[in-house]
Amino acid sequence: MTTALIRQRLYEYIRVADEKKVKAIFTMVEDELEDHDWTKDKAFLAELDRRSADLKSGKVKGIPWEDAKKQILASHKTKKK
Repeated sequence: MTTALIRQRLYEYIRVADEKKVKAIFTMVEDELEDHDWTKDKAFLAELDRRSADLKSGKVKGIPWEDAKKQILASHKTKKK
């Protein structure tokens, strides 16, 4: 099973799992969640700045949210089949 599929299955499970199970899963990963503060990750912030500059300069053409949403939903439906 691919990592992407595992993530999708976990996401779907957590959305409907009972409170006790959600709390148990959270307890397992809580330390990692608190340790990763993306606002202090210099490499990540530099990448965001680079991408933002590319969009503002016109080097990269963005995709309107509605178009991106349609593509994501279409891809999701195809993968479910």
